[in-house]
Amino acid sequence: MAALNMKYLNELGEYMRSGTMLEDFEYSPEERRLEMLEFLETLMDIAELADETATKMIFKKSQMAALFGINDQK
Repeated sequence: MAALNMKYLNELGEYMRSGTMLEDFEYSPEERRLEMLEFLETLMDIAELADETATKMIFKKSQMAALFGINDQK
């Protein structure tokens, strides 16, 4: 089971919100820039998955599930 690390998520959010990530990107070598972009791309993919998962968790076995096309399959 994966650990849920809210502290890390909050720190990551602050890193982006503060503009520090953008500044780090500007002054980083190309290899680090690519690493940062790949990290953000993966984070966006995970955010989409989180949205899908939250929807399934909230609406599973409800009448709303049928409306959104969510079934009981894993």
